[in-house]
Amino acid sequence: MDLRAAPDDSTEAGAPRPSHGLPRLRRGAGFIAALLCVAVLLVVAAGEWAAQSERDAQWDNLRRSGEVQALALRGVATRYNYLPFTTAQHPLVSQLLRHPASQEVRDAANAYLQAVNEHAGSDMLYVMDLEGLTLASSNWDTPSSFVHQNYRNRPYFHDALDGDTGRFYGVGKTTGEPGLFVSAPVRDNGRVIGVVAVKVRMEPIANPWEQLRDPVFVTDARGIVFLGSEPSWLYRTSRPVPAADVQQLQHNEQYGTGWTPRPVPWTLRQQDDQRDDQPGAELRLDGNGKRYLAFEEALPDLGWTLTVTADSRVVAVARQQAWALATLASGLLVLGALYWQLRERRLAENRQARIGLEQRVQERTHALQQAQAFRQSMEDSLLVGMRARDLEGRIVYVNAAMCDMVGYRADELIGQLPPYPYWHPDDLDRHWNDSDTVLAGNAFPQGRENRLRHRDGSDVYTMFYTTRLIDGSGQHIGWMSSVVNITAQKRAEEQQQQRETQLQRVQRVITVGEMASTLAHELNQPLAALVNYAAAARALAAQGKTGPLNDSLEALSAQALRAADIVGRIRRWVRQHPESREPCDLSAIVEQSLELLLRAEARRQGIAVRVEQAAAHLQVHADRVLLEQVVINLGLNALQAMQTHQPPPEGHELRLRLAADHGHALVRVLDRGPGLPPGIAERLFEPFFTTRSDGLGLGLNICRSIIESMGGQLQACNREGGGAVFEIRLPLANAPDNP
Repeated sequence: MDLRAAPDDSTEAGAPRPSHGLPRLRRGAGFIAALLCVAVLLVVAAGEWAAQSERDAQWDNLRRSGEVQALALRGVATRYNYLPFTTAQHPLVSQLLRHPASQEVRDAANAYLQAVNEHAGSDMLYVMDLEGLTLASSNWDTPSSFVHQNYRNRPYFHDALDGDTGRFYGVGKTTGEPGLFVSAPVRDNGRVIGVVAVKVRMEPIANPWEQLRDPVFVTDARGIVFLGSEPSWLYRTSRPVPAADVQQLQHNEQYGTGWTPRPVPWTLRQQDDQRDDQPGAELRLDGNGKRYLAFEEALPDLGWTLTVTADSRVVAVARQQAWALATLASGLLVLGALYWQLRERRLAENRQARIGLEQRVQERTHALQQAQAFRQSMEDSLLVGMRARDLEGRIVYVNAAMCDMVGYRADELIGQLPPYPYWHPDDLDRHWNDSDTVLAGNAFPQGRENRLRHRDGSDVYTMFYTTRLIDGSGQHIGWMSSVVNITAQKRAEEQQQQRETQLQRVQRVITVGEMASTLAHELNQPLAALVNYAAAARALAAQGKTGPLNDSLEALSAQALRAADIVGRIRRWVRQHPESREPCDLSAIVEQSLELLLRAEARRQGIAVRVEQAAAHLQVHADRVLLEQVVINLGLNALQAMQTHQPPPEGHELRLRLAADHGHALVRVLDRGPGLPPGIAERLFEPFFTTRSDGLGLGLNICRSIIESMGGQLQACNREGGGAVFEIRLPLANAPDNP
């Protein structure tokens, strides 16, 4: 008897059976409804998570960009802080302020300011009396000359009169061109008798901003935009300016004669949902309602605020993309267990991809941190020590930074002759050689690294930049050295041998920052596309859809080629810095130097000139013009030495001898002058040291710097039988170790 087929005897034939499918259907519907609710929550949460992640990434990029731009802005703004103070120390400036009516003094002061301005690379350099009237200026011979112009209404003028250093950014009263003005007082026996000011143009830092996609601008302490990538925003106010401040600005003519306060065409609102470590604001343009994420970098030492922005649409795009991805994932949840497992696998792959992406982000962050450390070291080097010496090597001036650097007071150093108390005992030979080189006239304008001994016994690594010190009459009275403390950089990079000038280092930092920012921005999209196409290819491969799979692989390959093209383009841009050296015939250079000046000067002084050629042809890699200048400088020094010396029995003779020695070409300049006394020979190449009353003390230092930049050496010694010998040693162009 089959009990499974037997009906229930108690059930009537016409009664309906209970339905078990309806509760199951209801449970399924409830499960689907629950899944849909969870899916909706996941979609919303994923969108907010992606938006927050993208927002955090944008804030990090803005912070790094702000740090780079702030460092570059601070470097340009403080580059010439030393120039007004240094110029104010010159006796010719004091003489001009004491005798303003003397045309001879005015002409000499104009020529001096013009030469210093051209050498330093600043925009304008000028001197004002106590009434704000410009007595001399570096642009005295131009239609827009500052001479006879009055700037007494400028704040930097009053700051300098009060004995402080003035700093002021504004539109020029004479030229109408904006710039940063830095001033310093001119003192005479402790009393302020005038003001020296320098004008620096900020266009080198602001011009690249115009190429950026998003606005970058700088506001002053009153909230007025005075520098930025949007010309229409300049000199407009970001917040209300009190009436008293408006009157002061109009009186100062800081932003032009007809300036009136006008609000900027945007509204800046602080973000309420930012974390403490990510302060930021939202900038909303009036009219079109476009929004930007804005990061403000305060520059308290300058009284400015730098603001960098980023388009906030990328956050909305990230949210929408996350919504689309979460919707697709939610649909896969409803399909069943198989799709669920596939979704889990894809999520695991996405997690791995995110881990790899985060690792790459960490690597980029580390690179940026290294760049930040380099920028910080460069900023610390702006605290420059100054040391002036007379022609005998006696220290006549040191500033506070120099005293702090070596641990000795100014009264303990002034009047000292070599050896100085801060010379390192292990490097005495090097110190003596450098001192003799500078005192002989071969200074080191390109910089000379030295190790000093602090008073407390610690080692201090420094970079000495030495140049001739010239008085108001053009006489060489000594040597001026600027000393930069590079101890931190030296310990961080012991293999680094030379350091470029301050402007080159700042430009390199800017270039590195721009390249890093460009790579981060340009490669972001192709890398993200590579991840998405790779994930899609895996999914299509699992489903066996070969047609769409090939399309995804082709798109992935195209994105990879795009990324490679971006990297190659940036590398080609960075490499646009060719060297200026070329193969040169050494004999031709010597003959050209003689034809340019030496023969005529020797003939005028009645001194014979003899050239002893080498047995073989000598060719070197060098800058032809600079090498000719070195030969001319050494020859003129030799002629001047013989001019003031009693001639020997055989008479005065200038001899130039060319020779080859172990893969090097030699040029020796021999004279029959007084020679090099021990006290002078040890400081011959030291900046601002000279034995001539009309010398600046920079010629030999510059000559040595030029020769060393070409891979050679410049040395000096006494000549047998009387006189001196200066030897230029350069690698031969055809030597095995000199390609």
